[in-house]
Amino acid sequence: MLIATGLKKHYGTLPVLKGVNLEVEKGSIVAIVGASGAGKSTLLHILSSLDTPDEGEVRINGKNLFLQSQKALADFRNKNLGFVFQFHNLLPEFSALENVMIPGLIGQGDEKKIRNRAMELLTSLNLEARVHHKPSELSGGEQQRVAVARALVNSPVLIFADEPSGNLDSKNASELHQLFFQLRKDFGQTFIIVTHNQEFATMADRKVEIKDGVMVS
Repeated sequence: MLIATGLKKHYGTLPVLKGVNLEVEKGSIVAIVGASGAGKSTLLHILSSLDTPDEGEVRINGKNLFLQSQKALADFRNKNLGFVFQFHNLLPEFSALENVMIPGLIGQGDEKKIRNRAMELLTSLNLEARVHHKPSELSGGEQQRVAVARALVNSPVLIFADEPSGNLDSKNASELHQLFFQLRKDFGQTFIIVTHNQEFATMADRKVEIKDGVMVS
C-alpha cells in the first residue's frame, strides 16, 4: 500500500532523515518508535504528505505523492488519508458530530450522507450520547475518540497517528490502542502510528525503530 524510498530531510544544516526506506502492507498496524529527536514525527509527516522530503519519494497505492500539484495533493489527502494527533485538534465551537463531519464537508460530499456516516462512527465508538457536546464537555478519552471518528469519516485507505495516546492516562491510552485494532478488524484500516508506548508498539504487526535519522529495525 505504501512504499517510501530514500527519504532524506534537513532542517538547515541538521540532517533529520538520512535515507529511510519503508513498505507498509494493506491492513497492517505499524508502530514507529525511537528517542525524542530521532526523526519519527518528521518521517510521519512526510509519509502523510504534510511535509516534503529533500530527496526520495512516497507512493500510496502506486501514486507518487510529490509529483502532484498542491491542489491535487490536498484533494488526495482529504479523500484517502486520515490523521490523529496527540492533541485532538477539535474545533471548540463545534459539537462532536460537527467536528467529525468537517473532512467530509471539505471534500464537498453530500451533507446528509456525511452526517449519517459521522453518526455511525460516533455510535460505533460508544459516543452516541455525546454527539451534540462540544469538546470542552468531553473527557480526554472521549475527545480522542471523536478525533478518531473524524479521521475515519471519509473512509481513508490509510490512517496516520502521531503520539495519539501521549496526552491520555494509562486506562484511556490502553482503550485507544485496543480501538485501533478493533477498527482494523471492522473496517480493514491500515495504521502508521508514532508512539513512545512500548506496550502498544509490541502489539503492532510491525515495529519500526528510527535512530539518528535512519531505520534500525
